[in-house]
Amino acid sequence: MIVRAVFAAALLLTLATEASGGPVPVAPAARGFSLGALKLTALRDALNVLPNDGKVVGLGRDPAEVAAALQAAGAPTDKITLGVDALLAQGGGRVMLFDTGLGPGVHGVLQGSLAQAGVSPEAVTDVFITHSHGDHVGGLVTADGRLAFPRAVVRMSTAEWAFMRAQSPNPALIAAITPQVRTFEPGTAVAPGVSAVALPGHTPGHVGYEISSGAAHLFDMGDLAHSAIVSLAKPDWAIAYDTDKAQGETTRRATLARLAASHERVFAPHFPFPGVGRIEVAGDGYAFRPELP
Repeated sequence: MIVRAVFAAALLLTLATEASGGPVPVAPAARGFSLGALKLTALRDALNVLPNDGKVVGLGRDPAEVAAALQAAGAPTDKITLGVDALLAQGGGRVMLFDTGLGPGVHGVLQGSLAQAGVSPEAVTDVFITHSHGDHVGGLVTADGRLAFPRAVVRMSTAEWAFMRAQSPNPALIAAITPQVRTFEPGTAVAPGVSAVALPGHTPGHVGYEISSGAAHLFDMGDLAHSAIVSLAKPDWAIAYDTDKAQGETTRRATLARLAASHERVFAPHFPFPGVGRIEVAGDGYAFRPELP
């Protein structure tokens, strides 16, 4: 029991970099769809509810400005609600999981969502990490610190693995996953049908994943944008979670422009579940058009 309590406390410390408002438990959910010959499933893990106080989303902005953007989209103006979700891809003999949520130590329900998709943890062959914040890597381990996906290779960029080892307040997590980790350089194919795209600024080694099957493509954008409303309508507004805020704004603006021009489908783990849709130009910013109910 002491080990479990210590491990949960470490996960909460890790999560603090990405959830100053606090995680909210939700029911498990799995939403399946197709991408060429691949079977994809959005997996729910939690919610992160933040106050509209200018401290995280719209960092340093007057909360009234943020409220105006929220009101224009018909959303509550006193808070910003972010999803915490993951993506599963099955095909070609692989069961690939993209990010792992908070983990059960802080009430993440990814494992329950995975069960709804009919997949056991032992069946996962590859885990692709966009970056090392606690709401993306917490689910790599169980509540008592054991490997959550014991047969999987954990893949993350070389720069992100170095960043994680240097700054993580959760050495137990690092020790647990080290034998599984395999690193890569962005701009390369990291598995058949999966390429890593550098998205610097959020963290030093933050990446997105281009998933393809035949002519069909989907871009897992990781934490390029957090709020489906504010981060898109005002892509130049800083977010507290970015380690290099100027670089994060540059990356966000350029990548959103590319995605709006290409019209390709995206998965955004912090947009409202299931987070699958397309980016569209809207005024001097962008908007999200969801494609799954």
